[in-house]
Amino acid sequence: MIDIRGLAYIVTQIDDLAEWAGYAENVLGMMSSPAPGGGLYIKMDERPFRILVVQGAERRYLASGWELPGREAFEAALAELDAKGVRYALADAATVAQRGMQAVAVLTDPSGNRHELCWGHLSDCQPFVSPQAVPRFVTGDMGLGHTVLPAPDFDATAAFLRDVLGFGLSDIFNFRPDPAAPPVRIHFMHCGNARHHSLAIAEYPVPSGCVHVMVEVDSMTEVGRAHDRRIAHKVPLSATLGQHLNDRMISFYMKTPSDFDLEYGFGGLQLDWDRHTAFEFTRVSIWGHDFGVGQRQEQAA
Repeated sequence: MIDIRGLAYIVTQIDDLAEWAGYAENVLGMMSSPAPGGGLYIKMDERPFRILVVQGAERRYLASGWELPGREAFEAALAELDAKGVRYALADAATVAQRGMQAVAVLTDPSGNRHELCWGHLSDCQPFVSPQAVPRFVTGDMGLGHTVLPAPDFDATAAFLRDVLGFGLSDIFNFRPDPAAPPVRIHFMHCGNARHHSLAIAEYPVPSGCVHVMVEVDSMTEVGRAHDRRIAHKVPLSATLGQHLNDRMISFYMKTPSDFDLEYGFGGLQLDWDRHTAFEFTRVSIWGHDFGVGQRQEQAA
């Protein structure tokens, strides 16, 4: 089985890099700097970047970078892909340098989501100093946070993520916007760390290529401060403050410059997978998280 340890980075695209830099620094409380080969690094911990923003006409999410523990695990992953007949390509030197890794293998799942398997991140030993005085983001061996990807070809995508990439099922939500219609499935998945989920897939297409990405801070105060910055910079709200039932995260959602949502949260569960039992939850949140607020804002505009 492929030994994915966490979400190392994401890659997103925009036509105006300065817009992402301003959003990262002024709202998220992260650092920005030029990336090798063009683009923008967004830094949120001791690593040079966790979000790579590249220039392009379409505002969208491009890729998820999944970290393996070392060369042997990377070579074993390639052998696993070969044995299962899964097509992949080794990234060229410029891409590997831009990702700040020793090697990167690129593949797509049955719903067309791009995944990059990587190992050996570069470290420049430069500290994270938030321009908004955010003390720290919860990353480390649990990775950047989590990403939620569209999976209109749901069964094949779920099987691919489970049987090829090695993700385990954390829990299930069957969304029923119309009680008379079949549910829309959302599966939450974990990998080789304690974070409740590093990946989730949703049974519908998303034009931006991503439902949302989650970043986590270590206090509720920092969630509140980020919410104030969102208001000050007129960033559209996608869901009000609330607490999720499954991972217990207290968070709010807002738009990113690349048109997918970002969840800014605190207090997510960390689990012992040998003791966890997967389950289906029947409501998204214990309290709050009004996801209709974004639609109402668009209608008012």
